Amino acid sequence: MSLKGFSLHQVVKASTSREINAAFATFARPSVDALFVGPDGFFNSRRVQLVLLAARYMIPAAYAVREYPDAGGLMSYGTSLAGMFRQVGIYTGRILKGAKPADLPVVQSSKFEFVLNLQTARLLGLDVPATLLARADEVIE
Repeated sequence: MSLKGFSLHQVVKASTSREINAAFATFARPSVDALFVGPDGFFNSRRVQLVLLAARYMIPAAYAVREYPDAGGLMSYGTSLAGMFRQVGIYTGRILKGAKPADLPVVQSSKFEFVLNLQTARLLGLDVPATLLARADEVIE
């Protein structure tokens, strides 16, 4: 599990809440321009902490799932967690009805969504171009 700060392109490992706090303190020292938080169950479970730290340190952050902008994060681009869980349910149902897991096809996400939290952009002092707003699947006011 890692957090990436882009101005220095540094990768910081974090596997506890304390390590996440330390990572943000590290990012603040050299003044990181942006942050990407990759898709990870651990990070998803701590999305509120990540969003609050990004706001505290005024770091524009992008995330892999929409639940982060819903919690106040700046933006996300990725597959829908709800869609992934729905697919898991479908596969579970097939297996419970007798299908062999090895016979089920591998399914890849085909729908990606770009979600932008405009309120967070304003708090960070970012001007969001109209062209970017037009590309968003959802804009949170």
